[in-house]
Amino acid sequence: MYFDNAEGPVFRPPSEADSLILRVTIGCSHNACTYCNMYRSVSFRMRPQEEIDAQLQQAQRYAAHIHRVFLGDGNALVLPMERLLAILAQIHALLPKVRRVSCYAGPKDMLRKTPEELISLRQAGLKLVYYGMESGDDAVLAHVNKGVTAAESIEAGQRIVAAGIKLSMMVILGLGGQEASARHARNTALAVSAIRPHMLSALTLMMYRGSELLEEFESGRFPILSPAGIMEELHLLLQDIELPPEHHCLFRSNHISNYINFAGTLPKDKERLLSESLAAKDKLALLKNWDPYNNVER
Repeated sequence: MYFDNAEGPVFRPPSEADSLILRVTIGCSHNACTYCNMYRSVSFRMRPQEEIDAQLQQAQRYAAHIHRVFLGDGNALVLPMERLLAILAQIHALLPKVRRVSCYAGPKDMLRKTPEELISLRQAGLKLVYYGMESGDDAVLAHVNKGVTAAESIEAGQRIVAAGIKLSMMVILGLGGQEASARHARNTALAVSAIRPHMLSALTLMMYRGSELLEEFESGRFPILSPAGIMEELHLLLQDIELPPEHHCLFRSNHISNYINFAGTLPKDKERLLSESLAAKDKLALLKNWDPYNNVER
């Protein structure tokens, strides 16, 4: 559900399909990751209160049917605390049926919030944060200009979990290319193990027009993984993730970018997922006509 005519594209996680999309910012405050072109067409701005009021006033007509709200765009936690708390209070006052508010969050914005501030946001109704960590490897993060180190990425995720906010984390298979594949997988697994997210999604690298990483690929400076190579990287990632037996992490690799879908719960289903990823690797190794441009936006 969406009540807005502001500039720029609108993105939301697949699981927020039935949510009210409340755009509290436009674009992404970082907007410099070399693999991403989601918000390249717009200039980042924090929206004035009257624009947020207008969205909520329209949504209020459907208040009885709105149970979830997703705060857009790319990283709502960039807003100052007083504004976030006021928006959360406004949502619950005008839309009393809302049970969950969620948002995307960038690691730098997560780190700017103190542990106490994050707890306050959870108490005010922020129940779920979607975090594109992408990699736990310093060199890969630097190469794609994520803006943080692996240690900072881990601390950002840990702060969300420690505050009692559910964390849905995304990583990108193939982001290190051929050269860094094994290191990317192992260090990302170490980061996942340290953070202990509630949900983990493994996407496959897609390259988009207007992104610097596509330019690297087309100039021959970034050889990408074959489908079988992606499965090998997934196997390494799963193999090295170590979570306590009592932990319950929903794992999904079913994004439109993925060659083969996987689903399970970690650590309970780890051995099954390892077996399935090996079988998928063998199956995809038989492909005779794989075109690297299948991974490129047409």
